Amino acid sequence: MAASLTVACALVAGLTVAAHADDDSPVPTRSEVRDARAAAQAGQRDVAGVRAELAAAHDAAEQTQVRAAKAAEAYNGARYAAGQARDKAALARAAEVDATAQVRRLGVTYRRAALNTYTGANELAVVDSVLEADGLSSLLDELGSARMGQQALGSRAEAFHEAEDAAAAARDRADKAKAEADAKAAAAQKAHDQAQALADEAVQAEQAAAAREKQLVAELARLQGVSVRLAQSREDGLARKAAEAAAERAARAEQARREEARREQSRRDELARQERVRQQAARDRADRQDRQDQQDQQEDTPDPAPAPDPDPAPAPSPSGGAAAAVAFARNQLGEPYVWAAAGPDQWDCSGLTMGAWSAGGKSLPHYSVAQYEQSTPISASDLQPGDLVFWSDGGPSQIYHVALYAGNGMIIHAPRPGKPVTEESLYYWITPSFYARP
Repeated sequence: MAASLTVACALVAGLTVAAHADDDSPVPTRSEVRDARAAAQAGQRDVAGVRAELAAAHDAAEQTQVRAAKAAEAYNGARYAAGQARDKAALARAAEVDATAQVRRLGVTYRRAALNTYTGANELAVVDSVLEADGLSSLLDELGSARMGQQALGSRAEAFHEAEDAAAAARDRADKAKAEADAKAAAAQKAHDQAQALADEAVQAEQAAAAREKQLVAELARLQGVSVRLAQSREDGLARKAAEAAAERAARAEQARREEARREQSRRDELARQERVRQQAARDRADRQDRQDQQDQQEDTPDPAPAPDPDPAPAPSPSGGAAAAVAFARNQLGEPYVWAAAGPDQWDCSGLTMGAWSAGGKSLPHYSVAQYEQSTPISASDLQPGDLVFWSDGGPSQIYHVALYAGNGMIIHAPRPGKPVTEESLYYWITPSFYARP
């Protein structure tokens, strides 16, 4: 801008000199002044345009990084679902094994009972058929054809058939569970590949943005007539102030929302108190009337007054593990973000919160949606150190980022590819969507 203004001033000065040389034009014309101003304004627009492009480059790289982080958390979700499916398949297969073993046990019991029942010489043929039967089904046919319909054998046969049916059903469930586990494993692999592709894209975008930023800052330095280092320092300062201002606005908005929520809660508490007073007064009147009626009937013992309503339970306080969780997370500051990582020296968002709360004595899954589902939802006004803060594109099922609340309006989190574990304002980015306490 300084350079542009210099050009404009030189243009105006040149016009003035020309006017002195020409007696017919002692001063610059209005059109000449407008042209000079337009030249200066064009320089200003150039600076603004470069800054806009610089902001757009940052935003594009940021959005790519966010997409990569979302894909990484989607992979964590697919991996979590695949693990659950594997566990379900293992249980189903174990049930199938137990059911098959039960069939074998009942078969042995049935054979022995049949042999013990038929011991006469006229029944040797039946015994031979029992011994030679090539399977339990054919055995039952042989026994049936030999009129072995005694009640004990009949009940054993019924139990055997029920066990066979149960084993077949267990086998079917195990096969379906395995198919589901295979499908979930394939989905997890697909999510892995997508996350890897977006992570690679994010790295490329970060590099391209850095290169473009270098070019744009050099262009700004030329337009402003300053060194590149000074131009970079100015832009960094402006970006920092803009981020701080945005965080301050978000914090004020959140504070206003909390104050409104507190006022609303106070109003509700007052209404509830008034209702309790009204109910107590009604009970007192009823008690007085009862006592008066009893006195009229020469009954001096009144009914005991009802106990007052208990005080509301105090808000839950964070467990002792919360301090350990925050301390653990703070010890990881500066360590790199790596998608699907859960330590010991690299993390993604849900991997860090999982590791932190593991140090705090609680087990959380490596998946932000499941961490919310397995925690107790709270409001922003209830936040305490160690609580979890979530960002979502919609409802809880669309959560894609989680951070650990550190107190005093600060969070510790693994933000995204290219940015290490950091402690920063709760409102560094956009207002969180959900809050929960493990």
